[in-house]
Amino acid sequence: MTYLTVYTDGDEPETLLQTEDAAEIAAALKEIDVVLRHWQVVADLPEDAGQEEILDAYRAEIDRVIAEEGYTFVDVARLRPDGGADWPERASAARQKFLNEHTHDDDEVRYFVSGSGIFYLHTGGRVHAVLCEAGDLLSVPKNTTHWFDMGTEPDFTAIRFFHDDDGWIGDFTGDPISRRIPDFDTITATRLSRRPAPGLG
Repeated sequence: MTYLTVYTDGDEPETLLQTEDAAEIAAALKEIDVVLRHWQVVADLPEDAGQEEILDAYRAEIDRVIAEEGYTFVDVARLRPDGGADWPERASAARQKFLNEHTHDDDEVRYFVSGSGIFYLHTGGRVHAVLCEAGDLLSVPKNTTHWFDMGTEPDFTAIRFFHDDDGWIGDFTGDPISRRIPDFDTITATRLSRRPAPGLG
């Protein structure tokens, strides 16, 4: 289930909204021209499924998005703990690539097959931190200032859509705002703490 937190973007960010309510999230994102949709998760997809198997499993949905938006290149991004001795270093390097604020000349469109990650959308004096999980399809318009955090223990698989065969190209702003806003680990911990204990809700 998607979780949205909205912050002010000042030197000491204030929390304006925390919600898992689908209608509330959709309304807040609509204000910044961001669209959140949901696909039925393919439950019997093997954990070790390769890119083509994943794309084939979601072919109907992918083809529909391509027909609607004209995307020409689709791939799968995956980062999961693999037990390798160098995993902590690789995970940290992958995370750092996306942590600094940037824009793209293309839309940012991601469907989460599994796992989770947070897109931080910085616009209009606010930061919308959208925690996406399996089943979430997030469409962010080109030139939207943002960053992405996969946490200190990355574990996600996502389908990516591009209008350009060159794939992911970021134009970094140099703004250190991502260091002022709570990160993936902090937001996910806050979310858990807000949920009622079993038997109490």
